[in-house]
Amino acid sequence: MSLEEPQDSDQDQPAVEGRSLGDELADLLGDHVLSREEHLNAPGFVIRPDEVQDVLFKLRDEAGFDHLSCVTAEERSNRYESIYHLKKYDDPTQEASVVVPTDKDNPVSQSAEPVYRTADWHEREAYDLVGVNYEGHPDMRRILLPETWKGHPLSRDYEQDRPQIVPLRENANPLQDDETADGGDTMFLNIGPHHPATHGVLHLKATLDGEQVADVESDIGYLHRCEEQMCQQSTYRHQIMPYPDRWDYISAGLLNEWAYARAAEDLADIEVPEYAQIIRTMGAELCRIAAHMLAVGTFALDVYGDFTAIFMYAIRDREKAQNILEDLTGQRLMFNYFRLGGVVWDLPEPREEFFEKTRDFLDDLPQALEEYHDLISGNEILQMRTVGTGVLPEDVAKSYGATGPVVRGSGVDYDLRRDDPYGYYDKLDWDVVVEDGCDNYSRLLVRLREVEESAKIIEQCIDLLEDWPEEDRTIQSNVPRTLKPEDDTEVYRAVEGAKGELGIYIRSDGTDKPGRFKIRSPCFSNLQTLPEMSQGEYVPDLVASLGSLDIVLGEVDR
Repeated sequence: MSLEEPQDSDQDQPAVEGRSLGDELADLLGDHVLSREEHLNAPGFVIRPDEVQDVLFKLRDEAGFDHLSCVTAEERSNRYESIYHLKKYDDPTQEASVVVPTDKDNPVSQSAEPVYRTADWHEREAYDLVGVNYEGHPDMRRILLPETWKGHPLSRDYEQDRPQIVPLRENANPLQDDETADGGDTMFLNIGPHHPATHGVLHLKATLDGEQVADVESDIGYLHRCEEQMCQQSTYRHQIMPYPDRWDYISAGLLNEWAYARAAEDLADIEVPEYAQIIRTMGAELCRIAAHMLAVGTFALDVYGDFTAIFMYAIRDREKAQNILEDLTGQRLMFNYFRLGGVVWDLPEPREEFFEKTRDFLDDLPQALEEYHDLISGNEILQMRTVGTGVLPEDVAKSYGATGPVVRGSGVDYDLRRDDPYGYYDKLDWDVVVEDGCDNYSRLLVRLREVEESAKIIEQCIDLLEDWPEEDRTIQSNVPRTLKPEDDTEVYRAVEGAKGELGIYIRSDGTDKPGRFKIRSPCFSNLQTLPEMSQGEYVPDLVASLGSLDIVLGEVDR
């Protein structure tokens, strides 16, 4: 297929002040646009592979698309394709997709990294798994698989049974020549890939100049479980939903399930009953509290090793949330509670006992949070270790696509629950928590304060559920047994996970299984910021900065 040929019909987005967003952006991009596509919630623009930077600079600087949310690559029957999913931090409901087709025999596209720093890892993943090369990328090599790996697992000609040989190589000091030239002294330090202090199987390649961090590289991929491939081989209706619990497997099951549900429900035009939306919202906020309790407890453990008091206090309150979630879903960790169109069953009986148990938990939270502030945020040692360390300025956080408590701790007022409403959030009274310190301490405060806001949301949901008429308690809409969305329909939807923006891109191929399924992990983008936060700081500050990101490698690697 010639790159000059249009690939889809030119449809319009709903008009904004008389003109569609797609029309306005098409006028801005002019001759850069080869053709127009229409994704379900965003206008798409097909461009030449050698004009990526020109187009993205225009969209960022002149149209305000300052958030590169995700990069999806795939091999089609007659081309390779990269899709840049763009949003605005000020208004994430304004979205655009930049589609970059490349030749089948020479899949080379210009890198977006000079425009958005977050494209660094996203394009490396696209190269690693799909095989698209990005010209001008500062570090075009594999990111999940070893450098010696043969083939690209998501390409059509990948030999799955091909034997792979992975030799061990000596780590080299990347600054050795520069430092030795003027008499400097550097040391290469491996941190990980053991689990303690790295929040999963993560290998940090740290170069020290004396006691300060001169450079650090996150080596990921040790836990890659092919989640996207498994979802592509599963049916929309029943087989995909059990997988999301396993991405962020320690804290955010229902939040993960909601990300898939939101994307698939948009794709298949499925409505969710109001009653089920309230249950979803309540369950999601219980998961957020459980997630933040673990984040706060492990952060204190990272910073000054307090296991007996703070870590166990946090686990105690996390267990209370887990107990309620177990009553609701029947599981403590892998919930599999959401269904397309609603939830799998109603609240546990007797309902009064469930409400009482939940209210008791909420009543105890203010006292518990006061204790956490006394033990953690008010602790002089922790303040000395976290105030002014791990600094992530607002503009840097945006360039790396940071979201969740990480970006809100850098003063960016961005939360999809409010800014791109879903569920029942827009009908409830709660506040987005923002701190402008840009440091490790600010990210801690955001999580502690968000627990209070989650409690407010849960309490309002309980009030609504208690008074809901029994005859209107519809937990699922009528969903066809087999879902086969129209061929070549594309959608990217996201929810506000505990760790940030968790997004799903799906392209349908006319069957009951996705043609392409891409997971946008908040941890993946947030972890990229670690070198920016750690340069020039000490090793203990590096450990604290990593803890403040609250990553889990099951979601980073997927």
